[in-house]
Amino acid sequence: MSTTSITDSMRRGTLASKMSKDHKKPTPAALKGAIQLGIGYAVGNLSSKPDRDVLMQDFSVVESVYLPSEGSNLTPAHHFPDFRLKTYAPLAFRYFRELFGIKPDDYLYSICNEPLIELSNPGASSSWFYLTSDDEFIIKTVQHKEAEFLQKLLPGYYMNLNQNPRTLLPKFYGLYCIQCGGTTVRVVVMNNILPRALKMHYKYDLKGSSYKRRASRKERSKACPTFKDLDFQEMHEGLHFDHETYTALMKTLQRDCRVLESFKIMDYSLLLGIHVLNRKPLSRGSRCDSRKGQKVLYSTALESIQANVRDPDPVNDDETFGGIPAKHKDEHLLIFLGIIDILQSYRFIKKMEHSWKALVHDGDTVSVHRPSFYADRFLNFMGSSVFKKINPIRGASSKRKRTSFYAVRSASQELLSARREEKKEEKKAQSMDNLDGNFYNSSKQPDLLPRPAVSFESSSKDEKDLGNSEDRRASSSTIALEDPLPSLDVSQSDSEQDDYLV
Repeated sequence: MSTTSITDSMRRGTLASKMSKDHKKPTPAALKGAIQLGIGYAVGNLSSKPDRDVLMQDFSVVESVYLPSEGSNLTPAHHFPDFRLKTYAPLAFRYFRELFGIKPDDYLYSICNEPLIELSNPGASSSWFYLTSDDEFIIKTVQHKEAEFLQKLLPGYYMNLNQNPRTLLPKFYGLYCIQCGGTTVRVVVMNNILPRALKMHYKYDLKGSSYKRRASRKERSKACPTFKDLDFQEMHEGLHFDHETYTALMKTLQRDCRVLESFKIMDYSLLLGIHVLNRKPLSRGSRCDSRKGQKVLYSTALESIQANVRDPDPVNDDETFGGIPAKHKDEHLLIFLGIIDILQSYRFIKKMEHSWKALVHDGDTVSVHRPSFYADRFLNFMGSSVFKKINPIRGASSKRKRTSFYAVRSASQELLSARREEKKEEKKAQSMDNLDGNFYNSSKQPDLLPRPAVSFESSSKDEKDLGNSEDRRASSSTIALEDPLPSLDVSQSDSEQDDYLV
């Protein structure tokens, strides 16, 4: 009896070892195919559900389905290894896609029509990035804690997007989990910031800190390296924008940083791509048409900062690809930017990391810091070192001042001349009344008081009127000057007027 049981256990162990050997990890190609198939199935299955308002419990829903290679009654057959698909908050993410104008067919076509393009990762994280062939979406692998944090973040993210869909924060379109061959991969679908159709002559990952914020030698040796904060300060003296663009950009950054601060998020970065228009563009053949017929609203940098424009048509400029015009010295640039890596909260581990680094280095220079300090340092660096306003041309300003001064002076002169004419008419009328009064008094009323007393009163009245008229002239001229140009005054000295006339 015991011998039989031992034999059975040995057989089971041998069978298990054979199964473990056959149970291989999926290849990268098989994993990419499973991701595409899983997303396609999840979106297609969602179309059968009726449209309705998003409820609070929808943010915590996780749907799971098993997709065997031979297929089933609910799933199609495929040539990839068997895998399990988990879809997080499907109704909430469907609302997010609709908010950005993404139709289900376009979403499926972008992700599932052609194989995904694998990108290198320059960051310290172990994430992998996949790009759709039409440049619309980025698929990024995330850790379990990041996926969990994103799901908890969804209610606040939903509220923020309702208030302002124009943001430089990442646009999340879906969160999925693929379990295949003993490997678990969690992916999030986001908007793509840097179009491949334009060559990025410079690319930066900026945080506003200085500790270890320089690209490594390995990174610099790449064909298109990603530089950091200290590299930017050495290679660029700042990117210059016109006043309106600078104001809109900084307002958008301030609003987004306050949102991240309210969620206790820190250690995020600004991904900045710079295309120099003066240089010869990179030729990519048909890939240059990848942004034509854009399917996603508010996805470009230029759309994201135009917060004062209500529901404009999506930017579809084949030459700028939604980049923001800027200047650096004599070079004309197109800027592409967005805030990335926002799934890092200031929890116990990050607090310990900051405390440990602060013991060795200056605590304010390290990247990890409390959210409020991190946001202020980030905004200060962007507003003073990275982005700058173009100073207005002095000639144009002085010309406007001269034009406005001539307009003010001519208007005041017209008003003063009109006042003089009125005073002349009043004096004429008064002199006629005096003549009529003398004639009337001499013929009909000889018993009235002597006329000199009346003339004394009239002369005093004239002096008062004259004084009042001068006061009125001064006040009227002051009013005429203060209305169009408050900084000028009629009592200005001749030397000051000559300064405007020059």
